[in-house]
Amino acid sequence: MASADSLQRLLRERHSGLEEALAVFDDLAPVEPAMLWGRWQGSEIRTGHPMEGWLEVCGWYGKQFLDSETVHPLLMRIGAGEPFPIRPLPGALELARRVSPQAFQLPGPLLRRSLLLLRTRRSQARLRLMEVRGVVSATMLYDHLPVHDAFRLVDDDTVLGLMQAKGDPRPYLFLLERRP
Repeated sequence: MASADSLQRLLRERHSGLEEALAVFDDLAPVEPAMLWGRWQGSEIRTGHPMEGWLEVCGWYGKQFLDSETVHPLLMRIGAGEPFPIRPLPGALELARRVSPQAFQLPGPLLRRSLLLLRTRRSQARLRLMEVRGVVSATMLYDHLPVHDAFRLVDDDTVLGLMQAKGDPRPYLFLLERRP
């Protein structure tokens, strides 16, 4: 069982050991899908996952939930520009697991600009109530990736997310904060 201090430290530092972060996640209340409607800004929780740093390098802004069938799981942003949704590429997930963002040769600004080629208006995910780690909560299912993101409630404007990719034994944790 995680303490309130563990949650506050996780929110403040955005860094934790995996077991402590999972204990915090497990102690949080479930989320109803409709609670997620809107735009959310994301940040990763560093737990030692191999994908850490990739979303930041790519210009990840967050997620947007319009309804249960219309979800933009990857909103990207170039500089201070308006966030835009992209299509997730299946191969990118495997690359991110194998290569650190520091070892990747393409500079961040060029990488972010190249994401404009993946820009889309089509939904790339949907929301369902699913049991994850013993609790039924809102869970986002990618349309074209073997990945799901489960959500737990921190407060009315903050949720903790746990991404689990098929074949990856370690979950990736992130925080979403509601934006207008």
